[in-house]
Amino acid sequence: MRIDPVRLKETLKQLIDIYSPAGKEVEVLRYIEAVFKKYNVPYWSQPVDEHRYNLLVTPPSREIELAMVGHVDTVMAPDLVHYGYREEGDLVVGLGSADMKGGCAAMVEAFLCLWESGRRDLPVALALVVGEEEDGDGAQKLIRDVHFPRAVIGEPTDLKPCLGHFGYVEIHLTMRGERRHASLANSTENPIQGMLRLLLQFSDYFQSARKDSVFNIRELSSSRAGFAVPEHCEAWLDVHLPPSSPLGDIVSEIEDLFHEQSSRCFQSLAGRLRFNMIHSGYTLPEKGLMVDVLKKLYQQRGMDWQTDTFPSHSDANVFWSAGVKPLLLGPGQLEKAHARDECVSFGQVVQAAQIYTDLLASFGS
Repeated sequence: MRIDPVRLKETLKQLIDIYSPAGKEVEVLRYIEAVFKKYNVPYWSQPVDEHRYNLLVTPPSREIELAMVGHVDTVMAPDLVHYGYREEGDLVVGLGSADMKGGCAAMVEAFLCLWESGRRDLPVALALVVGEEEDGDGAQKLIRDVHFPRAVIGEPTDLKPCLGHFGYVEIHLTMRGERRHASLANSTENPIQGMLRLLLQFSDYFQSARKDSVFNIRELSSSRAGFAVPEHCEAWLDVHLPPSSPLGDIVSEIEDLFHEQSSRCFQSLAGRLRFNMIHSGYTLPEKGLMVDVLKKLYQQRGMDWQTDTFPSHSDANVFWSAGVKPLLLGPGQLEKAHARDECVSFGQVVQAAQIYTDLLASFGS
């Protein structure tokens, strides 16, 4: 079975040109529905909230053995004028091209190819989900209602199969004080200065005690005060941790550090620490049906078999905690994701689509 590169490029172009930040994915989903209708691929929608839904293609009479999963949402565009599709040689540039509309287009093409060849009752499924860039509500809804033991997620891995995945902790910090005239400012009573001192302590902790982690201050904001001491400051923090990290110990150490600083330095301020997400990492063994099939496909195509560990957060964390074995494999490079010059090699998108097609077909035999 051979994919159609022309059709694949058109699908990718339309996906990128449709702006679909997390929470506003309906238009891009409707485009994919139109593609499925054109090629008579039966699909169904799974409500996630009042307005949003996941799109699924599932076998009509068999249990799912493998699910292909992609998220159709992107981060917010840094430039609402120039976020769309353009080509620079082999590179496709545009918001979401790497993360992960390249992977989604390749998965859609793989299923179109299966349907055209008459392979319509394989034990495989396609799930295009919403909300990955925010709270993962699409993946959470999917795994509550649909069971599958294995998944391939099309995140940008440069076509290296990722059997390992980092853990992730999302932290929300708030600091509150009393609004007062700016001329009466006191460094121990200013929520912004208190927050800055706390963030420096957190940064020092991760750089010294947890050097293998990745610590990021994602957002820092305060109430608009004018010529006054603000009464509120908040920060959002990302912590990515290698699969073997003692997550429970680290969470406990973060709490201890926060309480120590609060009692010693911020007695006149009201601070709060909240963990919005705590997801463990994992490492899959390099064996089993899915891995064996992929190894053979890579050998047949003369591609190097080089596994890796995905160093970010993704829907795979949600699936792993629900008992699914997720392998990440997709076109594009993670360092290009969320960047102003986000891009993906179209050649890699074509390769991904063919690998997905052959992998899915293998589960029928």
